Order: sequence, then C-alpha cells, then structure tokens
Amino acid sequence: MINSENLSFQLVDVLLVLAFCGHIAWTVKASSQCKQALSREIRPHSVAITEFGAVGDGVTLNTKAFQNAIFYLNSFSDKGGAKLFVPAGRWLTGSFDLISHLTLWLDKDAVILGSDNPDDWPVVDPLPSYGRGVELPGGRHRSLIYGRNLTDVIITGDNGTIDGQGSVWWNWFKRKTLDYTRPHLVELMNSTGVVISNLTFLNSPFWTIHPVYCRTFMSESILSIKLRFLMNSHVIVQNVTILAPLDSPNTDGINPDSSNGVCIEDCYISTGDDLIAIKSGWDEYGISFARPSTNIIIRRLIGHNRNGSGIAIGSEMSGGVSEVYAENLYFFDSSTAITIKTARGRGGYVRNIYILNVTLVGVDTAIRFDSTFSPHPDDFYDPNALPVIERITIKDVIGNNIKVAGLLKGIEGDTFHHVCLLNIALTVTSGSPWNCSYIQGYSAMVSPETCEPLKESIYPNHSSDCYHLSNHLRSSGCFPKSCNFCLKLMPLYSLVDQKWGRPWSLVFLQNNGELRAAVDALQ
Repeated sequence: MINSENLSFQLVDVLLVLAFCGHIAWTVKASSQCKQALSREIRPHSVAITEFGAVGDGVTLNTKAFQNAIFYLNSFSDKGGAKLFVPAGRWLTGSFDLISHLTLWLDKDAVILGSDNPDDWPVVDPLPSYGRGVELPGGRHRSLIYGRNLTDVIITGDNGTIDGQGSVWWNWFKRKTLDYTRPHLVELMNSTGVVISNLTFLNSPFWTIHPVYCRTFMSESILSIKLRFLMNSHVIVQNVTILAPLDSPNTDGINPDSSNGVCIEDCYISTGDDLIAIKSGWDEYGISFARPSTNIIIRRLIGHNRNGSGIAIGSEMSGGVSEVYAENLYFFDSSTAITIKTARGRGGYVRNIYILNVTLVGVDTAIRFDSTFSPHPDDFYDPNALPVIERITIKDVIGNNIKVAGLLKGIEGDTFHHVCLLNIALTVTSGSPWNCSYIQGYSAMVSPETCEPLKESIYPNHSSDCYHLSNHLRSSGCFPKSCNFCLKLMPLYSLVDQKWGRPWSLVFLQNNGELRAAVDALQ
C-alpha cells in the first residue's frame, strides 16, 4: 500500500517530463487548455478546518468538523462563495458533502484520510443508470467527498493528498464480506462548474474520481460537432496524480459517467484498473436512463496499470458514448492501452472517437475491442440489445515491446463499422500481431500489417468514411506537431532513475533546470 506520508513526491513524474518536452516542446496554445465554465479561484470568505475543532493527528475522527465547517460556509454561497482551508496534518474523516460555490483547498503536506470504519461511509441508493450497486445488489457506500446538484465547486490545493486508505476495502472485497458496493474517493453528481486540480489521490476503495450525470444545460441540438468540442468544460480534472497498488481491485482513476463536457489533462495515473474509463450506464437501466457521455477531452495523460487499460470506453456504455477526443498519451508497463468494452445486451453506442499521438512502451495489447465483457446487472437485460460501435479513429501511435498489436472483436451480426487505424508503428513480439473478427474499416501506414478486414487493398474507398475532426479544430492550436517526442526522450530514463528512483514522482519541468537542459539538448 502506498504511504501518503512518504509522498512528498519529489515532483512531476519524469514521465510527465516526457510528455511535456521533446520536439513538440509542449508550448501549447491557450486554446488547447481546458476552459472552465465557472472559474472563481479567489473566494471572498475563507475558514480553516481547525476553527471547527478538527485535529490533524491521523487518529481523531473529523467528520463532524468538516460537516460543520461546510454548513457554516453555505451561508456565503450567494456572496461569492467561500474556501475551506485544510492545513498540513493528517485529517481522518468519514464521508462528507460539498456545497455550491465552494473551494476545498488542501495545503502542502495536508492529507485527508478516509476512515477504515464502514459506518463512516453511509449507504445510498444505487445510481438509476445502473439499477443496483456495481458489485452487489442494493445500495452502495457513499464516496469520501461527495456532492450532488452543485455549481461552481473547486477541489484543489498545493499538491495536498486525499488518501482513501482503501486496503481494508480491498480485503473485504476479496474475502466477499461486503454487504454493499465499495465507495469512490470523489463523486460529484448532477453538477457543473467542477474543477479538480493540483492534488494527489491515493488508495481509493473503488473508482477514484467519478463525475456522474454532469452535463451542460445548453441544448445539444443547436450545436455542431465542431462547436461542441470548443465549448467550455463543465468538469475539469487537471494536474492530478492518482495512485493505487497495481494489484488493487477496481481502483480506476477517472471515470466520466453519463456526463457532457469533461476535460482531463496533465495527469499521471497508476492504479489497479483502467486509468480513465468512460461510462454511461448498465444494460436495461442505462438504456432507459438514456444519458450519454459526450464531448470528452483527454490530453497529456501518462501512466500504467496491470489489470486494465490506459483509456477504456465501457463496459457500462448503454446510454451511449460519443465525441471523445484524446491526444498525447503515454502508457508504459501496462496490460492494454486503448480498449472498447461491451457485450450483447448492453445496447447503446460508441461513436465518433478520435485518439492520436500515443506512445507505448511494454504494453501487452495496444488496441483491444472486447465484445464479450460481462456480467449483466440481472436476468432482465435484453440479449437482443446490441451495441453500435462505429467511427473509431486511432492514429499516430508508436510502441516498443508490444506483445499484441490488436485484438479487435465485434459481435456476430453486429459488425463494428468504420474502424480506422492510421500511421501506427509497433514493435511486436507476438507471431500473430492482429486478431480481428466482425470488424470493418480502413488502415494506412500501419506496421505490422493489419488484419484483412482493415487492409487498404480490401476497402480502398473507406478512407473517406474515417472519422476526422473538422479543419476548424485543427486550426485552433490543439494539435502538436509530432508524435515522436517520447522516442527522442528515452535517454532521459537513466537520468531520471539515477536522480529520483522509482516510483517517479510528479515534478514540473519548468521547476527543474537539469532536466530542462537535458531535454533542450535533445531537440
């Protein structure tokens, strides 16, 4: 288990350095940064948690102190909002609610610790788009930090830490002694103007950050695809580190769920499951609830896992997932890089997915479409509800020490359409680099050569069917010039290992002259 006391994090994982430099140099224009729907960094009112009797000794339970402080600050919600300041210390607490127009600020060396007593995590109803707890029928434990129907909420600080102390929950899960589904670390529901930034999240009992039903209030019918991509983000997750042991169960990093307008950028994630998983409900419940996840932007993500994927869509995608744009991704020592997970009975759709500039090192499977991902919530799902998977473009991918390039398996009678693989170069150790079934699409400049259904010679006219972003987006400065930056930076590994050792910590490039000089020398 990762010890938060020792995580002064000698600064941004050098892998972040890899993503911020090289030929691109990562001087990204402002237009490529997440745009906040609401941005009130300065609050006119502020209190410290200690003013409400909190004790930061790691032993005293401070749930009441957090609740009382937030109740008091609610009186300022119509006066510009307020800030709750958490100073250095180890602040043990159970689950507590946030309010609108609030900044929760964790100072350097401040650690919020989740209680190891399940009674401190109340049981709440299951999400309507799931119909039950994800793990068990019935309710679920509420997240450590929770909010519902909120506007203008900021969770940030000076690289403070929120530690769920999830090992007790993982053990209960493995022993099958839980009565309810495990809690998330942070869950914000039906909320907008959410910013989560500049923090470290450790050891979540279940998924780490879960924005669910967070949507824009603007009618989507009046927006073109290009304009939707340029809208202000309603949920921003930025400059965060998420860590959990690689064998910890279901400790996903960030899971946007039935949400619209989510932007995730400049994050390092190392967990026991998917780093990012985009979801939208489970089988008949998700189909009925009918809230898709759409307009999701992911940039400059670095991390690894052993039991999940770098970016996953599904498997709970019954409300639909569309308009996902991900760029500048670096995954190493991982099970899978890019995954779409679904099954008969899911229904829903995954469409208009655009992923580019991906660098992989030591990944078992680069691209995986899994159409047999079960289980189902109950016996009432419709096995004839088939998912629609179409217009998926993955381009500009380089990888070394890859076992399998792609396992792309659609469903008999439900072919996945317009799958486009472009400019992909992988060094593959398997004798069978591609395995495809019930897939139709197009490929160009892919090595090793793709499977028959995607070969250019088989479907020469399908290049026009590939999903591309508009020229308007391309001119907005969102696209870097090269996807080869990580290969140029491989010599930095020895410098990084020698200087900091593993696990590398998060350290921003601009704060380290030695690394900057090394990077500049490579350009």
